[in-house]
Amino acid sequence: MAATKLQPELKNLAYRYPHLKDHLISFKRITGKYPIYKEELTDEDKKNRRPNVIYPIGDLLFVHVWGEGSQETRYYVIEPRLNEEEKQKYKIVLEIVLEKSVMEEPPATDEEFTDVIEEILRDTVIITKRKRRSGIGSILNRFLKFERKVEVTEETYEKFRYRLNRDIVGMGPIEPLMRDKYFEDVHVINRQIVYGVHKFFGMVRTNVKWDSDEEYERYLKSLGERLGKPISDARPIIDARLPDGSRLNLIYSDDVSYRGPSFTIRKSKDVPISVTQLIKWGTLTPTLAAYLWLCLENDMSMIIAGETASGKTTTLNAILTFIHHDAKIYTVEDTPEVIPPHNAWQQMVTREGGEGKGGVTMFDLLKAALRSRPNYIIVGEVRGPEGRIAFQAMQTGHPTLFTFHAATIESLVQRLSSDPINVPLAFIGNCNVGLFQNYIKGRGVRRVTSVHEIEGYSKQFNGVVTREVFEYDYVDDKIIFKGFANSYILEEKIAEKMGLADRREIYNVLEERAKVLERMVQERIFDYFEVNELIKSYRLNGLEGLPFSIY
Repeated sequence: MAATKLQPELKNLAYRYPHLKDHLISFKRITGKYPIYKEELTDEDKKNRRPNVIYPIGDLLFVHVWGEGSQETRYYVIEPRLNEEEKQKYKIVLEIVLEKSVMEEPPATDEEFTDVIEEILRDTVIITKRKRRSGIGSILNRFLKFERKVEVTEETYEKFRYRLNRDIVGMGPIEPLMRDKYFEDVHVINRQIVYGVHKFFGMVRTNVKWDSDEEYERYLKSLGERLGKPISDARPIIDARLPDGSRLNLIYSDDVSYRGPSFTIRKSKDVPISVTQLIKWGTLTPTLAAYLWLCLENDMSMIIAGETASGKTTTLNAILTFIHHDAKIYTVEDTPEVIPPHNAWQQMVTREGGEGKGGVTMFDLLKAALRSRPNYIIVGEVRGPEGRIAFQAMQTGHPTLFTFHAATIESLVQRLSSDPINVPLAFIGNCNVGLFQNYIKGRGVRRVTSVHEIEGYSKQFNGVVTREVFEYDYVDDKIIFKGFANSYILEEKIAEKMGLADRREIYNVLEERAKVLERMVQERIFDYFEVNELIKSYRLNGLEGLPFSIY
């Protein structure tokens, strides 16, 4: 996808933004092509293996993604750049702004901080339309130096405004990556090599970098101090949560991280992705989503398992809408990522010990959960002894959901029953469903690859009896429902709870809910909050509560 001529819209933007114009000229000179401009990316872009597209991410910023088949896809941040003269002036302005900001009242929000910085900047510079003649300029410069003011053009003022907000309020050079809603993870290998995971284009190498080792080291130390976790050679590894909820893992010492200090950020999502969006993407099918709906509405315990970056937490957040809206939810996490749409939500987060504070582990919080009488306990991720408490909670009648690293039902059972979790095999039967989700590399998509019902523990075979009800067809990219008229959970558990005289009637209930979800996708109802409201309305009023007919 490319153009030999500039689109009128892109031409107008290039006229307004010199840094965008410079990038387009340089790209055309090298490749002989222009990129295609889009306000929003679409599903068609996701299928494109040779992208050449530019889109805006706000506040003078644009992103250009370019790939040529076998060539590594590149991600170019297009932002205002400082020339050498501007860099010298910026150092002075930054010093003055930092000095004056200390005298201001501490801002309560980033927006207030931005206002403070812009007010100080306006008081620090004098904006001129053109360069002055040497005689007048030298007199004025001596006056400005005495007054601690810097002369800049309007264009330079806008650059400084952007850079100050980027470097003081934001995340510095990686701020554009944090602003891009299509960017999922940031992988800083060292100061010159920065990759990331793009929702549409997968792993991409960016043009983000730090100019020197000294600048990069200052940045890392400042980042640690801002988060209340100073880094040093004595404490080279930190895990922290950024103010927006994103997860940071930083490795400082270059004798530990051999290619230089490095860090990874897993970006948080302010609003979860809806279950209908996952259906549209093919991660779930309407029938599979309807099955999960019946499970969660009827207090089934479930494990959402998969490998790293398979989308486990995304799916978990999406399906929480199926838990009754009046339920009390109790969440336990190291880093807050679970966002249930329930008012009665008790959110618990672990705490490290130190500085007069005792540590609080997931094990501690899960024990407390058993005394809090929640309708559902949700654990962000089980990795250690807290797993035993989670299964004890199931045994005492507390439905529990958690994510787990395992690709198959066999590896799930093996890992749960081994060190360091050590759940007795007899306890694993207290869980009802194991859902497995994986990233399909050949297709560049995330799919639920299997769903297993857990019938219980067999003394005779000293093992856990399971039954696969959904299976992924890797050839045709389809999720197949194998549990029709053969589902233990639907017939033996849920049908009984719903009071169905004929247990096979549960499959009609399943079909109706699948049609409801399918129609929501057809009606393009993907907004998370709108989906929640429609699920709630259906629960209260049946088909009459929906704004459409399923027949």
